[in-house]
Amino acid sequence: MVQAPPPHTNQTARLSYICPMAKKTYFASDFHLGATGQLSSTEREQKIVRWLDFVKDDAAHIYLLGDVFDFWFEYKQVIPKGYTRLFGKLAELTDAGIPITFFIGNHDMWMFRYFEEELGIPILRKPKSIDISGKKFLIGHGDGLGPGDHGYKFIKKIFANPTCQWFFARIHPNLGVGIASYWSRKSRAAQKYESVNHWLGEDKEWLAQYANQKLDETFFDYFVFGHRHIPIDLTLNNGKSRYINLGEWLSQYSYAVFDGKDIQIHFFESDSRTIYP
Repeated sequence: MVQAPPPHTNQTARLSYICPMAKKTYFASDFHLGATGQLSSTEREQKIVRWLDFVKDDAAHIYLLGDVFDFWFEYKQVIPKGYTRLFGKLAELTDAGIPITFFIGNHDMWMFRYFEEELGIPILRKPKSIDISGKKFLIGHGDGLGPGDHGYKFIKKIFANPTCQWFFARIHPNLGVGIASYWSRKSRAAQKYESVNHWLGEDKEWLAQYANQKLDETFFDYFVFGHRHIPIDLTLNNGKSRYINLGEWLSQYSYAVFDGKDIQIHFFESDSRTIYP
């Protein structure tokens, strides 16, 4: 039963009282803070904070799908400097009761307890099946999934190895961060050369292949990934499920919104409108 609004309210307030704002689920990835893109890292961080302010009023949940940072490593008592605006905004949102979940990417896989302990944001390291408003999602960053790319999959195992992480943590941060930042730049440059703004075709997009293989085992309404650096909204082989890739914030500033019935890709303060295929 709809409760009557209080007396002496204006028409706008009455409508808002009777029809509360529908909540939405937001997805974004590949901010690559610390790297220079179309904007400097600081300018891009300011833009991300504006986006978080833009979505906070109707956000039921915000999912960050990795590579938020171009490099991240948490020493026991040290984290990479910078990103104060982002951390403050994330803390503000979680303190206000808006849940945020972080799926690590290949550039920030050395994230451990800082976000969980300081910001109240859980960290997930593998794709996860999540039900949202009766729809079944498989959500993750997307790196290392699908066929091929055996070299990266081998390197990822090394980077994810606790012993290797322990040895790296023994390096002084001035040197360790420098080495890792150089590696991140090389990795991002290689990915840019191979894939940015380059649609491979439905039969060659490896995350689409992965999604179609998963559908042989379990039904999902939506597969939502990052990593690929191009916005993708592809209907899969069963004619029902969709693969959504979130694109990136180095030049396109794309993200996805699920309103409880459908998911769509949007662009924030951007002239870019290309969604593949």
